Amino acid sequence: YIYHMKIALLDKLTLGEIEGLEQLNTFGVVDCYDVTAPDQTLSRIKDATIVITNKVVISREIMQQAPNLKLICIAATGTNNVDLVAAKELGIEVKNVVGYSTKSVAQHTFTMLLALLGQINYYDTYVKNGSYAESPVFTHLSKEYWELSGKTLGIIGLGNIGKEVAKVAEAFGMTVQYYSTSGKNNDAKYDQVSLEVLLTTSDVVSIHAPLNEATKNLIGEKELKQMKPTSILVNTGRGGIVDEKALINALNEKHLFGACLDVLEKEPIIKIHPLEQLKDPSRIIITPHIAWASKEARVTLLQGIIQNINTFLDA
Repeated sequence: YIYHMKIALLDKLTLGEIEGLEQLNTFGVVDCYDVTAPDQTLSRIKDATIVITNKVVISREIMQQAPNLKLICIAATGTNNVDLVAAKELGIEVKNVVGYSTKSVAQHTFTMLLALLGQINYYDTYVKNGSYAESPVFTHLSKEYWELSGKTLGIIGLGNIGKEVAKVAEAFGMTVQYYSTSGKNNDAKYDQVSLEVLLTTSDVVSIHAPLNEATKNLIGEKELKQMKPTSILVNTGRGGIVDEKALINALNEKHLFGACLDVLEKEPIIKIHPLEQLKDPSRIIITPHIAWASKEARVTLLQGIIQNINTFLDA
């Protein structure tokens, strides 16, 4: 039975070149698709027993037309791309993977923060374009930066990733405080403060919250104006938590020093974006939703998917 199962991996491109993918072949015949458009989803899963999806949407209508479907493995933590109510009604198990990207996201948070804070792009270009070779002195200090030590990090969303970021911040000598978006998180190790206190007193504000009704546009025009003019906003949580137009205006009006974004409201980024209105592009760093995706994190994610399939088959 197992070896005749059909497995459909719908968006392999989102996983990159990942070690160990061939392990899926032990469960049955695997159809791998780099990307799957909405109008292709049904034809690709209608005969499958197991479907693996990262971001491809699987609706009630599609599930109803896939009689063999027994398990949906989400290659991520978030489950908003699958109709969970319909899956339960139809007897289809849905399994996600949690915790695989914690260290990767924490590392990328500081990768972006340190690159922006230290003006690394500017100084690297200064050397490589020949300017340093023409300098009359051994150093060049036209772009200032400050130390993390002794500064305050404000974390929005103190879950597993937020706690990992806090740990790294403490190693740099930072003081950590946090705002709980759900109001349920009471971690005595750090000071829990209101959003206003966090924004007005933090030197770095780092977002590690899910996108939901409580966090949609949580950081808008009013909130950005409350930040220190020397501060940096980092978002590796979800696009949509920060109002991007308001952020560009705040950067142009120098309500904060800079921003680091790994997530955007629309992904991939739209061609005509508010960023084009930014007067000084060096004050923002944007990466294409890669914080979760270290080599180790993706291998751990795959092992989590394989474990979920094994658990399903053993039940």
